[in-house]
Amino acid sequence: MCKLQPGFQEVVTAAGRTDTGVHAVGQVAHVDVTSPIPDHRWPKALNGCLPPDIRVLAARTVSSHWHACFSARWRRYRYLLYDNPVPNLFLRATSWHRYSTTLNERRMAAALQPLLGYHDLRAFQRAGSSRLHARTTVQAVDVHRWGDVVAVDVQCSGFLYGMMRLLVGQLVAVGEGRLPVCAFEQRWRLGKREEVQEAAPPQGLCFMGVGYEPVLFSAPAPWPWGQLGVG
Repeated sequence: MCKLQPGFQEVVTAAGRTDTGVHAVGQVAHVDVTSPIPDHRWPKALNGCLPPDIRVLAARTVSSHWHACFSARWRRYRYLLYDNPVPNLFLRATSWHRYSTTLNERRMAAALQPLLGYHDLRAFQRAGSSRLHARTTVQAVDVHRWGDVVAVDVQCSGFLYGMMRLLVGQLVAVGEGRLPVCAFEQRWRLGKREEVQEAAPPQGLCFMGVGYEPVLFSAPAPWPWGQLGVG
């Protein structure tokens, strides 16, 4: 995303932050440039300089008031869990291996449903956040299983610092029968951050997409497990 403005330094601003080890298939960023390169040539020009695990898929010119982060209407994350006693070496870098107990994805989905709407989710916010409050709107939730892979999808108007990894850590406890659904709900409704101890590791988390009005980009490349379902 390029805003053609003179006198600006070329600083890249992303739509959403990711911890070390977290992946992204639908990240959007903007940069202020003075280059005359047209939109359609930016992906090829940048991909020739980037490392092989980073690829620019498309570029658009937007107004000087547009911001990759602050203009976003929603963001969506997916967390992948590999649920089999035998490790899968090919999924090790992109999933959390849970092997002791078969996850009950229906119970996990039931625990997520009450989160829909505008809530204070301080129980799922790590220390060190600069936000003035912990309220956000959860717009969509879903839990799907494809064989041994369980995917947790959450779409929000904005995510708190560390929210998705703390949330999934609690959901896994629900899915393994260690935490009742009612206790899961009580923790976040009452803001019991001290009871939310386990955070999911970073490698299973993926930034799936971000939405703007009007829509600027089509969906990212196909995902191995199910459709993106964003929008």
